[in-house]
Amino acid sequence: MTPGFRLPARYIIHAVSPLYYDGRRGEEDLLRSCYRKSLALAAEKGIRSIAFPLISTGGFGYPKEEGMRIAVDEIHAFLLNSDMQVYLVVFDEKASRMGKRLYPDLQAYIDLNYVEEKEEEEYDLSSYDRPGAYDSSRPGLNGERLKKAGHAFKRPEKDYDFVEDSTLAPTDPAPMPTAKTPIDEDAAIEEMERRLADRMKHMSDSFPEYLLYLIRQKGMKNSEVYKRAIVDKKVFSKIKNNPDYHPQKLTALCLCVGARLNMDEPRDLLARAGYARSPCSKTDIIFSYFIEHGIYDMIELDIQLEEHGLPCIIS
Repeated sequence: MTPGFRLPARYIIHAVSPLYYDGRRGEEDLLRSCYRKSLALAAEKGIRSIAFPLISTGGFGYPKEEGMRIAVDEIHAFLLNSDMQVYLVVFDEKASRMGKRLYPDLQAYIDLNYVEEKEEEEYDLSSYDRPGAYDSSRPGLNGERLKKAGHAFKRPEKDYDFVEDSTLAPTDPAPMPTAKTPIDEDAAIEEMERRLADRMKHMSDSFPEYLLYLIRQKGMKNSEVYKRAIVDKKVFSKIKNNPDYHPQKLTALCLCVGARLNMDEPRDLLARAGYARSPCSKTDIIFSYFIEHGIYDMIELDIQLEEHGLPCIIS
């Protein structure tokens, strides 16, 4: 690390970029080390923000797509346990539009689910509960405001939340009954009844109560969830400490990703805040795609929002 001299930055961190040969000479480990050690050094010095180029993807020949994946992986892993503003700077259109190739089937998923060429005016990013953009004096949308805004609370006739992925391998057929089947069935029934009883206990939970219940069920920590969701700690604290708190819809969607919810869980959770994922919103469909495919990475999700001309979540 050296001073920033005449740059508009206090410091410069110098990392030795690996030269790319064939990908089998330890290039990936060296490139990951560049990001990991740079971030560790910045954290050690109390630096609050840092900007990276896409290291080694220029004259050193590292494939841009692979280089971006490595950068995103290491930055995301660092942010799970640290607070810092991290920028990844790309210099050409090829690199900046790389996200479409990272998820080639996402456009088909959107085309299949996006039933109307219009955007619901549900997303007011100026009031989104994100770091640097939340207003501690402003409560979230309550039921009365939702009614005035014309949000529908009834379940749609057709469920557009998820679409079956035909590329998935078919599941194996159920095994033939054996002598142990009655015992196994009894155990399965007992487990089903236990889970149903547990779910019934939380039937009347509010959004905050049900979110905390799901987090406990998955054995996760609150800090892990709000960091994964890139939701400000103060906003999460409001949710945790106020059972009647109604977050903005984008905040709720981000928490679904942060809590690694799957299949029906996001629908149940969002409904408790008066929301539902809409087939008329590309933002909702992109969130559904990531949740359905088990991709719980807000940085990559944000890249896809930008690639599809939608407002970014991360400021």
